[in-house]
Amino acid sequence: MSAFNRWYQMLRRLPPALATMTPGLGPWMARRRWPRAQGTLQLQGLHGPVEVLRDTWGVPHIFARDEHDLFFAQGYVQAQDRLWQIEFGRLVGNGLLASVLGPRLVPMDHLMRTLGLRRMAEQGLSSVSPQAMDILEAYSAGVNARIANEPLPLEFTILGHSPAPWKPVDTLLRGNLLAMMLGGNYRLELLRARLVAEAGEDVAALLLPSHAPQTPLIVPKEARLQGLRGVKSLEGLDATDAVLGDPNIVSGSNNWVVHGQRTASGKPLLANDVHIGLGMPAQFYETGLHGGRFDHVGFSLPGVPMLVIGHNGHASWGMSNLGPDTQDFYLEKLDDPKQPTRYEYQGAWHDLEIRREQFPVRGGPPAMTTIRSTRHGPLLNRAMSQLMADEAPLALRWAHTDCKPLVDALLGLNLAKSWDEFRAACALWESPGQNFVYADVKGNVGYQSTGKIPLRAAGHQGTVPVPGWTGEYEWQGYIPFEDLPASLNPPAGYAATANNKITSDDYPYVIAHNWFPGYRAKRITDLLAEGTKHTVEDMRRIQSETYSIPAELMRPHLLAVKPADDAQAQALKALAEWDLRFEVDSVGATIFQAWYIHVLRALLRHKLQPKLAQRYLESDYERHGSMHMPLVIELMGKPDDAWWDDPATPERETRDDILRRTLGEALRWLGEHHGQDPKGWAWGNVHTVTYQHMTLGGPASPGPLRRLANTRTLPARGDNYSVDGASFLWHQPFKVVHGTALRMIVDLGDLSKSVAIHAPGQSEHLYHPHRDDLLELNSQVRYHPLLHTRQAVEAHVRNTLTLQPAGKPKT
Repeated sequence: MSAFNRWYQMLRRLPPALATMTPGLGPWMARRRWPRAQGTLQLQGLHGPVEVLRDTWGVPHIFARDEHDLFFAQGYVQAQDRLWQIEFGRLVGNGLLASVLGPRLVPMDHLMRTLGLRRMAEQGLSSVSPQAMDILEAYSAGVNARIANEPLPLEFTILGHSPAPWKPVDTLLRGNLLAMMLGGNYRLELLRARLVAEAGEDVAALLLPSHAPQTPLIVPKEARLQGLRGVKSLEGLDATDAVLGDPNIVSGSNNWVVHGQRTASGKPLLANDVHIGLGMPAQFYETGLHGGRFDHVGFSLPGVPMLVIGHNGHASWGMSNLGPDTQDFYLEKLDDPKQPTRYEYQGAWHDLEIRREQFPVRGGPPAMTTIRSTRHGPLLNRAMSQLMADEAPLALRWAHTDCKPLVDALLGLNLAKSWDEFRAACALWESPGQNFVYADVKGNVGYQSTGKIPLRAAGHQGTVPVPGWTGEYEWQGYIPFEDLPASLNPPAGYAATANNKITSDDYPYVIAHNWFPGYRAKRITDLLAEGTKHTVEDMRRIQSETYSIPAELMRPHLLAVKPADDAQAQALKALAEWDLRFEVDSVGATIFQAWYIHVLRALLRHKLQPKLAQRYLESDYERHGSMHMPLVIELMGKPDDAWWDDPATPERETRDDILRRTLGEALRWLGEHHGQDPKGWAWGNVHTVTYQHMTLGGPASPGPLRRLANTRTLPARGDNYSVDGASFLWHQPFKVVHGTALRMIVDLGDLSKSVAIHAPGQSEHLYHPHRDDLLELNSQVRYHPLLHTRQAVEAHVRNTLTLQPAGKPKT
């Protein structure tokens, strides 16, 4: 055997993960799996040739002769750049992650199977229209052609996994997963229930307030008799978050439209920036679609055809999460606490729906889960935590189970060229609930909220679990679409949303209880109201805004504190000189944020037991929702309020006592974690972001593999409340886990001036030049042109790939 062959055979025996990390060898292995971007490919299933022009930023612009070939090609190129991401989402939704990643993911698979996302997708197939099904079939054929014709990404080799053929039901499953991540609020009910049980209703109402008018937080007497204790440990939910990110962390975003009466061009402007959990690869995929009725550019979701955000040459649309309350827990009475077969409802006993599912586990025996459901939905106790198995049985009622798949709504949005067509498409968008903004070249702008939102019985607020056996707390249908908030050409000349409360208190329905505090929305609307000649550059400045309204409201109280020493005096001086913007070079921003965190922790210690206080800080809503900020701001104006008194001391503390104490704690913490010299406390030094790979970037991976799979660490602008958001975990400051991952600005007066950016890049492939090449642009709020016409694309083209029907001569 030659020396080369011996070397080659040795390399073949190397574990794939080790080979990937080997200098020289790793890049060589990766490049062999990069997708084909130049030349001609012959593929079965095409009607005619398709051109894929990739631009400077790695964006594919697809030019096809008909819609079948267009969506075949979209499936192909999406899978070229994001096949592992597409497959990973399918594994999650099917409850099959443990088959690839091992026993630690069994709790997550239990939860996914209990929620029944795959089952819902299969049931939803029958409601998909024929023309939408044609698109799903063509898209699926394209994904499968890519699987068959090009090498699989390295993740498949490292993890020893091969993908099954993609089917239309898998795309519907992706929509269900999106609904779970954007439309889930049942964790908030559990946390609120535990706060009520351990700290009382008054404390719970302040820490997790309801924004619905006249909504007292009252736990039904029957629920008290069941011993409502809430959450102690949630293995299934924690495992889910470790893989997918916090479901409420993905629920951010800003969007707005400006009428031509307030723009320099006299035509509308539309802006959308999406705030989500940050990871590798990017959540969105930029694409140009040209063929048949489609002449589009914007962003798609991997695993889904068409665009979710973008424009079609006539109209543009964007979205932010509405966050409606679409989930309720019902306490149930069962005939046997260990092996129940029946549940009580209105004095009679009914059979539980019981199904058993077995699923594979890598490196171990198959796992078995038994899923029991009442009229309200599946019992989640065991799926969430073994420690909850003996607590009051909780069944989840979820509006999404009554909703049709998104694909027909998506088709309608993509093809809408008028406000009426846009609204008709929005009526089909049932879950997850969204805030849509709209603008068209004729000059119209508008806003429309969407979603199936429950109408609850009198006395049922939807804030805590309620008895399921009485029949008193049943849903009474859904808010009619015609009654959902909407506005065409608003008198103010603009409309904006930022996950904030969108209705006045006299609105006759309850949409949600957990709106995000309105600081972002206020800053956006204040800036929009200031101008009457807005341009794309003005929209960019608003999207990059880091001004802090909470800091503006609190700083006068903080500066009134008498310093205990020179270090505190210097800190107060830096705070006084701060411009209230969370820019990367600001020391004042860091001092404010560290001080706030220690004030918050002190207030929680005064009212909650340590474990519950920690859970509140860690909770899946509070990480992003941050509902404590309005409470703390209110308490700043009440220096003698009982919240300030520390029950652990004999003295009665006031606001200024706690502020002085926590300022010292904050400065010591900064010194211990970021050095003793305050010059090193610049916000960008302590507030950083790393885009973590969805499977290879976590703590279970070897350090060298993590460093390879994750992006480099960058300073992060903004904070949890700024327009340019970059949120950290309150219990783990200041590591950013959620931020602005996509920005788009569309000029309906001149579409060639439209711009966009997303991060980290278009490709998921290790070592690929388009894997993280957009990081710097996004972090600096810089954009690339949103290329629409063939001429504009050709001016920036870097690669041209022709997809040819099999049997045609190669070029």
